[in-house]
Amino acid sequence: MTIQESPEDINFTAELTSTTTSYYETFIEFLPRLGLGLAIIILGVLIAGVIGRFATARVKSRTNDPLMSRFLGRAIRFILIIIFIMLALRAAGLGDISAGILATAGASAVVLGFAFKDIGQNFIAGIILSFNRPFNVNDTVEIGDNFGKIKTLEFRYTKLKTFDGKDVYIPNSDVITLPVTNYTEDGFYRWNFTVGVDYEDDINLAKDCIMEALNSDPKVVSDEEHVNYVIEDELATSTVNLKVFFWVDTFDFGRIANTTRGRVIGNVKRALMEKGFYLPADIQEIKLYGRDSELPLSLADKRVKKDA
Repeated sequence: MTIQESPEDINFTAELTSTTTSYYETFIEFLPRLGLGLAIIILGVLIAGVIGRFATARVKSRTNDPLMSRFLGRAIRFILIIIFIMLALRAAGLGDISAGILATAGASAVVLGFAFKDIGQNFIAGIILSFNRPFNVNDTVEIGDNFGKIKTLEFRYTKLKTFDGKDVYIPNSDVITLPVTNYTEDGFYRWNFTVGVDYEDDINLAKDCIMEALNSDPKVVSDEEHVNYVIEDELATSTVNLKVFFWVDTFDFGRIANTTRGRVIGNVKRALMEKGFYLPADIQEIKLYGRDSELPLSLADKRVKKDA
């Protein structure tokens, strides 16, 4: 028994075959252009990488600034990749798509601007910081509550390494708006500490002794611009407090500057005690009100109470 196809089925089959053949032939014709577009993208990525690295090396050699050179190199590479993608789309005969992408990007700029406002702010702040910033790589800085060394500058954030080993990623917009304290820009930092001597001691002799201890430390900086000195700071309860000011090298803030401060304090303490200065502790005065008290007022009273 033979099943005869209806004219509608025959027409549908013929139309489907014709459409499939047409799409197949179009795809075969499109393959060379698609291959050309892919080749342009691959070649463009390679060229963008070479030019980006070249720009990084050139800027670094001319400015001796690794942060700006790395940032500009990446920015150039990113822009070139976008250009080559657009060229690839046009070479593949997809110029309408590239035009549509640009048109969509322009139309969506306002919406995306609100949606990704923080990303845009950080990116623009990164561009500003790449040309004008208050720090370099390995500078010791304080940005807001974060204290450590600058490690890198990216499109969106600045990486800071704290002295206790934490990696802190600070948005570039915060770096622009927050106060930035640079401890190593010129390589000098002034420490200070307080030492108390007895009221009966010779204050001027104590100050001379402290200055000798400062001058004997090779890591303490002393020149016309960076002057170390000691001043009378306070008449405390049981001591005359002297405040010691001295300069140190801060290019290695985490180790040299801190160890120098600790060593100077120890040297001053030993020098004063060797010269016979008494460094008394704070004296606390206890006043007892009322005629009866259980607190012994002398050693004799204590013995009496113990015997009783």
